[in-house]
Amino acid sequence: MTQRFGTLSDGTPVHRWTLERGGVRVRVLSYGGIVQSVEVPDRDGRPADVVLGLPDLEGYLSNPGPYLGALIGRYANRIAGARFPIDGRTYALEPNDGPNALHGGAGGFDKRPWDGEPVEHGIRLSRVSPHGEEGFPGRLEVSATYTLDADGALRIAYEAVTDAPTVVNLTNHSYWNLAGSGNTGRHELRIAASRFTPVDGDLIPAGAPRDVDGTRFDFRAARTTGSGYDHNFVLDKGVTGTPVEVAELHDPASGRVLTVATTEPGLQLYTADHIGGPSTPGAGIALETQHFPDSPNRPDFPSTLLRPGAVYRSRTVYRFGVRA
Repeated sequence: MTQRFGTLSDGTPVHRWTLERGGVRVRVLSYGGIVQSVEVPDRDGRPADVVLGLPDLEGYLSNPGPYLGALIGRYANRIAGARFPIDGRTYALEPNDGPNALHGGAGGFDKRPWDGEPVEHGIRLSRVSPHGEEGFPGRLEVSATYTLDADGALRIAYEAVTDAPTVVNLTNHSYWNLAGSGNTGRHELRIAASRFTPVDGDLIPAGAPRDVDGTRFDFRAARTTGSGYDHNFVLDKGVTGTPVEVAELHDPASGRVLTVATTEPGLQLYTADHIGGPSTPGAGIALETQHFPDSPNRPDFPSTLLRPGAVYRSRTVYRFGVRA
């Protein structure tokens, strides 16, 4: 189902698509590729919206900072010093997070209108990011396809091609609250990661990845999340051609369970301690499947470089269940 959701200041219409299958209902906006809501049942069959979202377009326009449910690009996470090299040339971006570039810049993909077309059991969003948009080189043709499986699993498939060497790192920035409201500090989380990337005061990776052994970053066995996380976890599986399960989030009160599978090598855990806007700290947990922060400046990290003739592909699957 498609409906008009609002109109941007330049007259561009914003639409909302509702996908429903397997007892799950998902709403996606053409503005920012935003996942506005995900309704799933608890152990007693009672549905609740398990992502943070806003009721109208004006709310998203007035509160862009939390990136609620948004499609993030061209580069998810941070790029140190808002600059990076390709083939001996340095490209400068507009800083929007202190001295660094965050989530594609002030005019990133999350603040752009997308074209939408229906596909089987879902919607395909696409746009062309022109050469030089937010300082990134190359004309990038990009798409994100949202579909629901027969069991209600939400799949997001990203693809992109370029006409000049560039960097690409796409993700979805939904904040999950499996209780449907309240604080998520008692949610239980498991992440299949034996290492994490330590960061400096600006949340830029500092040094090589470290082992999680004996640290608060060890989520290899499920435990409560607590707070104080905005860190990349180095997934044990690395980059894969098909999605592999890497994380599980569980709310003991409702019984709801979310599992995350991805092709990406990293998972950014953000416990929303500084979320701002209409939401309160700890109201959701972001599990952003992506490459590592500042990879364009770190040749020791998996590469985010995309060249002409190659296709960027990334897949993530969010699967829902219940536990007694």
